[in-house]
Amino acid sequence: MNQTYPLLKGNWLPKNKAHVAAWIKDLKTRTHLTSHSIAQPIAEFKELVESDPVLLRLSQDMFTEAKSHKELTPLETPEVNSFDEFLVLLNHIMTQAPECTEFLDPKTGALEPCGLIGFPINALLDWPMATDSGYAFFANELVNQQFKKILTYWSLYLSSPASRSVLVENHPDRIPKVFGWLSDNAQKEMVTVACQAEASDSENHNKPFEHFFNCDPTDKHYGFKSWDDFFTRTFKDGVRPVAEGDDVIANACESAPLQVVTNVAKSSSFWLKGQPYSLENMMDFDPLAEQFVGGTVYQAFLSALSYHRWNSPVSGTIKKTFMVNGSYYLGNRYQGFNNPDGADDSAPNNSQPFLTAVATRAVIFIESDNPKIGLMCFIAIGMAEVSSCAVTVEEGQHINKGDELGMFHFGGSTHCLIFKPDVELEFDFHNTAPGLDATNIPVCSRIATVKNK
Repeated sequence: MNQTYPLLKGNWLPKNKAHVAAWIKDLKTRTHLTSHSIAQPIAEFKELVESDPVLLRLSQDMFTEAKSHKELTPLETPEVNSFDEFLVLLNHIMTQAPECTEFLDPKTGALEPCGLIGFPINALLDWPMATDSGYAFFANELVNQQFKKILTYWSLYLSSPASRSVLVENHPDRIPKVFGWLSDNAQKEMVTVACQAEASDSENHNKPFEHFFNCDPTDKHYGFKSWDDFFTRTFKDGVRPVAEGDDVIANACESAPLQVVTNVAKSSSFWLKGQPYSLENMMDFDPLAEQFVGGTVYQAFLSALSYHRWNSPVSGTIKKTFMVNGSYYLGNRYQGFNNPDGADDSAPNNSQPFLTAVATRAVIFIESDNPKIGLMCFIAIGMAEVSSCAVTVEEGQHINKGDELGMFHFGGSTHCLIFKPDVELEFDFHNTAPGLDATNIPVCSRIATVKNK
């Protein structure tokens, strides 16, 4: 039976475990056929681990422990066998951008088109990081500091002209097959995702990619300067109209609703099933967190093939904004690895709230022009490789509803809107139901309305 990946709702990894296994096998082959000098931050990472007896032991034990749970391991074979092999593969990833893949499962005959290994490092570490040793290793502050350097190094490539080769190059001889992101099938898939909230007979489903996104179809790369430029593409004017009305709150991201939680606690423990929100942790112990105790949290997750910028849910003034550096690979601890039946019932429902407190995130407090809303908070949460949160507004700046707040470079994972306890809201989920199977709600459309007082 094909197994889905708990933290990968939104198609950040293909649903079929055999697809990911084939990708790892292909990566190994290409790594052996090419030679890359070791990137400086990876060399530093290797030195850090080898010079620390505790980290060295944990780096070895997490792969050994993962093998002992092979019957539960989503990747099965070919697996990454050791930390040293992981570093070699990681080094190769530094000079490639995520590709559009198509996989035909030899066992089931199922076709999985437009697959995206959007979390390649996550794919390599999928179960080692979910072991006891892996959790201790990736909770280490020095490890996370070094991973930040590695991801920053990779982002330089993803922002370079060389990275846009994946937009146009085809490799049909590889397994899985690789096609450019600007190929007809990939464009149709992205249009389908952009039209998720519309009826199946909507004429928009048949419109071209350039109808929705700012681009130049007369150019080989559609005018995109890099992979990151393509991934942070913008909608054309008028494609996503801003919901009108002072009492109407607009959707801040093109995203699928996960859940709404009321009466949120100031501080909560994250080590029990049914992960709660903890305002102090989410807001990095900022004094403003006190004002939201007992309030409401709305959380939604982003799709890998979708729009990755954040837009203001209200008109108002930016009161405070700051970045919180977090941990990169702790979320999969909540995959149910230690469940005797191998079930993943504790994630991602509960790991996504956990990420709001431990992952890299941007926190933006907005004082709404509407006194019935008052001070609210937007939090953008990066997950795993997707931890480049870029804020584009400044404190004291007045913004209109729908104006850009920032973006996830190389994708995104999840975000929250947080309201004070005296704000009563009626949510509009646009014919989808909050949860792991929800579909995208268009950015800037109505997500909630403030009830009259």
